[in-house]
Amino acid sequence: MALKKSYWSDEVINLINSLHSELVLKDSNWHKLKNNKTCRATELLVSALCQIVNGGKDSDIEDLIEQSLKWLREEVKDPGCPSK
Repeated sequence: MALKKSYWSDEVINLINSLHSELVLKDSNWHKLKNNKTCRATELLVSALCQIVNGGKDSDIEDLIEQSLKWLREEVKDPGCPSK
């Protein structure tokens, strides 16, 4: 199966992937930021951008954007650790 040609340069792909790595919540900051609506919305939006640039499915991109909007509207909260 042939790979889809990207519309984006390697530099753009590397930049968005790097930005994604910087903005996603990690083990080291998850507890501090897990309920911060701005951080959570940002994380989801950069994930959507990453999906767009890397050829993700439209439905996945839409889901990420919708979830981001829910965080901004405070319609969702983090459910916490499943083990607690």
